[in-house]
Formats: sequence, C-alpha cells, structure tokens
Amino acid sequence: MPPFEELRVFSGTAHGELARSICDYLGIPPGEVNVFKFANDNTFVQFGENIRQRDVFLVQPFCYPVNDKIMELLIMVDAAKRASAGRITAVIPYYAYGRTDKKDQPRVPITARLVADLLTTAGADRVLTTDLHAGQIQGFFNIPVDELTALPILARYIAEKELVDTVVVAADIGATKRARNMASRLDSPLAIMEKRRMGNNDRIETLNVIGDVGGKTAIIVDDEIDTGGSLVSTAKVLEARGATELYACCTHGVLSAGAVDRVAASNLKELVITDTLPMADGKRHPKITVLSVAPLLGEAIHRIHSGLSVGAMFEP
Repeated sequence: MPPFEELRVFSGTAHGELARSICDYLGIPPGEVNVFKFANDNTFVQFGENIRQRDVFLVQPFCYPVNDKIMELLIMVDAAKRASAGRITAVIPYYAYGRTDKKDQPRVPITARLVADLLTTAGADRVLTTDLHAGQIQGFFNIPVDELTALPILARYIAEKELVDTVVVAADIGATKRARNMASRLDSPLAIMEKRRMGNNDRIETLNVIGDVGGKTAIIVDDEIDTGGSLVSTAKVLEARGATELYACCTHGVLSAGAVDRVAASNLKELVITDTLPMADGKRHPKITVLSVAPLLGEAIHRIHSGLSVGAMFEP
C-alpha cells in the first residue's frame, strides 16, 4: 500500500506545460489550484480541491522572474501545509541560485543554502530536482532530496545520431564528472576545458584544453547554459584546436541575455537541452533541440508515492 493517500500534482505559474506532461505520464488530471497576483503585487494561492492527507507534489522550476517563482512556491507550500496535506514534495526541475553554493569572495551570501532553509521552514517535506549545479546543495537541506539526472536522456539522443569519432568535452573542471559519465555512455574519450571566470560579470577567459580534440566531433557537456558566452568561447577554442563538428548538451536552458543569438551565430551545429525550464517562442531556434524530462520526473514521483527506490531508475 502507498504510504500516503491519493497522489496529486499541482503547478505554479512557472511551467504549466511540464506539469501537465508529468500528469499525462502518471495518468492523472492536474490538480486544481488558483495562483495569481493582486494589484499590489502580493501573491495569492488557493487549492481548488481537498488535499487533506493527500500526497502533494508542487511543480515549480525557478525560472524568470526567479525571485517571484521562489516566493510563489513558498506560498504554495504554506497553503498546502495549512490545508493538512499528508506530505508536500517541492518538485524543482531547475534550482536557481545553485552557483551561489559557497563563499568564494569576501562578504557574499550562500544563497543556495538560504533558499533551502526557506523551503524547509515553509513546510516542504522533501524536494525533487534535476542536475543541481553543485552536488553539495543536497546537504543544505534537512529534509530528503532526490536529485535526478537528465544525462541518460541526453546521451540516448546523441547516441541515436551515430556520430563518428567523438570526444566528450567537459565545459569546465566542475563538469568533469558529468562529462565522464556521458563519455562512458557514448564509449568516447574525455577532454576538459580549463577556464577562469572574470569577476561577477559572466565573462569567461578560456585558458586551455586538456585532451585531444583534433579531427574529432566534440560534444560539450555542462549542467546549464545561461548567457551562452562561455559555451560559444569554448566552441571557438575547440574549433581552433582542430575539432571538426561541435555539439553541446546541457540539462537547463536558461538562455538569458541574448544567448539564443549567440548560439545561432556560433560554430555549434546543435545545442541539446531539456524542458526543465519553459521555452518561450523567442528562445526557439532550429539549432536548439529540446527534450522532455516529464517521463523522468513522472516516474520519480510515482516511485516516491509508492515507496519504491528512485535510485533504481539509474541502475544498469
């Protein structure tokens, strides 16, 4: 028997399309909830159905405007708690502020920890997320955190292209483990970009390529693409080092501040991302392929509700 009563999935205003796709996978209708802002910019949340002792999942990636979406989720969690939900799981496909996971400069915050504290204080019982920027963020929570990875989805797509003489390139040192796992799935060698971030202005100075990319099809791997500046500069260096074709795979397509134009004008043949974040029409481009994580999240939600292992999803 499931540990909690009926499973219900609700969506905030961040990514209703993904929430509906998750519900389609689970074979249930989306939960009824009313979320809007008053004229004074205050957020209002009201569940439109009984959730007493229900197993409630709230789907809300932290997309633009990030702070609004975080606050909206906190209010949803509080409303569910006060409506006597049996268990509340915050489903956060994209966890913003993930880069702020440590004090790397004097007098700066650790915002990733602050957001974790806010979610716990609001009343979330567990968190379900995808490809955190830094694995230690799981330790910022005092509640269970299930971190899924979209790597198998991305690797399967690349494998089906049957590219020849490939090399997987970690976008930086921090992406090495993710890239190594991708390389293992594709039976390809690994290379690593060594780079340095210049201050807080998103500017990257690429320094070196560790590994052989000459004459190969390079597949750049990272957890997210934000402005696209780092990815485009990486692609330029790889081309200069002799790479013949260039692809990139990222779980989270933030695509802010002209990123789509940079990708369109770059020497990348294709950028593969997932739908952990909504894709507005202005962010769509023939070079950008979007794969769905709805089945991944839906299966994890089913397993959490049924008391089954989530980790078993990724076992060979």
